[in-house]
Amino acid sequence: MHLRPVQFVDTPAAHADGAVARLAGGMQWFAAYEVRDGGGRHIVPVAAIAGLGERAAMLHARVTAARPAWQLGARTLRFDQPQVAGILNVTPDSFSDGGANMDDPAAAAAAGVAMAAAGAALIDVGGESTRPGAPLVWEEDEARRVAPVIERLAGAGVLVSIDTRKAAVMDAALAAGAGIVNDVAALLWDDRAPAIVARSGAPVILMHSPDPKTGPHGGSGYADVVTEVFDWLEARIDAVVAAGVDRTRIAVDPGIGFGKSLSDNLALLNNLSIFHALGCPIMLGASRKRLIGALSNEAPVAERLGGSVALALKGAEAGVQLLRVHDVAETVQALRVWRGLRDRALVG
Repeated sequence: MHLRPVQFVDTPAAHADGAVARLAGGMQWFAAYEVRDGGGRHIVPVAAIAGLGERAAMLHARVTAARPAWQLGARTLRFDQPQVAGILNVTPDSFSDGGANMDDPAAAAAAGVAMAAAGAALIDVGGESTRPGAPLVWEEDEARRVAPVIERLAGAGVLVSIDTRKAAVMDAALAAGAGIVNDVAALLWDDRAPAIVARSGAPVILMHSPDPKTGPHGGSGYADVVTEVFDWLEARIDAVVAAGVDRTRIAVDPGIGFGKSLSDNLALLNNLSIFHALGCPIMLGASRKRLIGALSNEAPVAERLGGSVALALKGAEAGVQLLRVHDVAETVQALRVWRGLRDRALVG
């Protein structure tokens, strides 16, 4: 069984007690679930969900539970409203901005500080491209790329996550001042990674990719991409918790664009709210992705701002807590307008 929150409402004030529920302790309220089970799909009011059995009750509890903030030294990352994570690549071959911040840690850190000043709650630093066909980077080279940038950012008071699948890079980045691990392979690519994350106490973001050992863009298709990605992430959360990581320190990412067709990506975006039933904060990384070009006359990467903002707002409407983006100022502005509309709607 899977539950997807649907029938979102502007305010709970116009509804009877128990008729609507708050989504993950955030700004959204909903009145029903789309239930996916052996009988297909059907809509069940929130008030009737207790009659569907133990798993439904457990999923409902996960959907509605507030997500505890991550305390990271002097910084706090809250999940009661959508937050922006700014992308900072220090690679020569990133699909979006490859080479822009390569070999100049001071300039790269300055770019990260500028994103934080523009409203990013988090800067996600990566030293290896994960675009299709990108070459593997030796872990020591990757660590040398990111560590001096992270040291400068952390020294400036900026909250940093390290975007890597390699344990040695995680170790070096955490030592340099990173507070969060963001792994496109969900701690599967490197056998040492779960122990490093558990020992450090750092939160981790687990992203779905179909074949992390051979590359994040493999896969042979899905019968139902939404429930298959959900089940895969649910299993990874359980495994990472068993490895010693506190469940409240785990976030998930459905992996838009990683080994998925245009149809798959659109299905995931249209069903984002289902992932709240994992009980963890959700990150959405759709900024400048190929699907935007596919839907807009093959617009090149540099001309995908409008589509990127549209997808960020789609995420906010679905209750996504972390939006990983290249265009921080524009996304933050869009979210501030969205937040103003939501605040006003709550009072009628």
